Amino acid sequence: MGNCWFRSEYAIYRVSSNTKSESPKDQSPSVKERNDDRKLPSNPEEVEYLRRSSAANPLIVFTFEELKTITGNFRQDHMLGGGGFGNVYKGFIFENVREGLDPIPVAVKVHDGDNSYQGHREWLAEVIFLGHLSHPNLVKLIGYCCEDEHRVLIYEYMARGSVENNLFSRVLLPLPWFIRMKIAFGAAKGLAFLHEAEKPVIYRDFKTSNILLDQDYNAKLSDFGLAKDGPVGDKSHVSTRIMGTYGYAAPEYIMTGHLTPRSDVYSFGVVLLELLTGRKSLDKSRPAREQNLTDWALPLLREKKKLLNIVDPRLEGDYPTKGVHKAAMLAYHCLNRNPKARPLMRDIVDSLEPLQVTSEVSTGEKSTLSVISDKTNAEHQKKGAF
Repeated sequence: MGNCWFRSEYAIYRVSSNTKSESPKDQSPSVKERNDDRKLPSNPEEVEYLRRSSAANPLIVFTFEELKTITGNFRQDHMLGGGGFGNVYKGFIFENVREGLDPIPVAVKVHDGDNSYQGHREWLAEVIFLGHLSHPNLVKLIGYCCEDEHRVLIYEYMARGSVENNLFSRVLLPLPWFIRMKIAFGAAKGLAFLHEAEKPVIYRDFKTSNILLDQDYNAKLSDFGLAKDGPVGDKSHVSTRIMGTYGYAAPEYIMTGHLTPRSDVYSFGVVLLELLTGRKSLDKSRPAREQNLTDWALPLLREKKKLLNIVDPRLEGDYPTKGVHKAAMLAYHCLNRNPKARPLMRDIVDSLEPLQVTSEVSTGEKSTLSVISDKTNAEHQKKGAF
């Protein structure tokens, strides 16, 4: 797949310009294996056969040696973070190399190597879903590695990391109100796209750590390991094992295992509440009555006199009161215990659009955003995430 070399301290990998992409004649008509958990593909040939049955996006199949080159042999100072799947490293590749073209940064997510059935299943789900779906508010999957015991995913690099790290950081300046609403708007558009796809998709694990931000704070959904095909025909729900993150999962899903797009809507309401209050969905360090965010905040969302008391105090009152009321009411409806009473994601997008900054950002807001950018970049350099 081309030549490998080092430039300065960064590992750069050259992607050949003749990498094959999928065309209709290459695609298999069989899609049954996608829903068959009895025998999951476990080698590159089987994975490609399954993936191409529904693929719309060309993906690069990397070897593990190539990924070592891309990441500088998975150096610790290249590590961006970790999660339930494994560690994530920053790397660099060249695509269609021309003289003077800068390297393309990528995020390389490496399976933790336990080779569990569930781990492989989640890795495969990401390959399938992100190989088929494409939208400005979904993170782009560039390629993958399925070699021996190695399961790796290669994504576009998101410069500002997760919403969780930005929203709850004790080092970075607090996100301004207009940035929080921009994040909510982008994430909502990503969910709406999934719910209204030709084959609807339920995301199932919507939370701040799975929403990534680019340099301009555009939100993109990542980590599709728990995503499921939505109900079709006259079916009202999908029955599945209860998985996801406590504090974000819809109550009816926890109780019954019945999964619907409205389950994602509930999770969106929790995230919107986090953006509003600056509090985590679950926080054991707070007083007992305030540890569960929805239990504490939900009764206050409709009370205008008390609402402003739960807005993130780090905003120091720098927000539009009407905008806060509208966002609070939207969160209230998303968190309705009756899933049928929750709004559709397309309606949520429509509700959030008027809360966006449509004119030129004020000088004060530009100054604040500039400082946030400087602080964020400084923090990334401090952690070695360059």
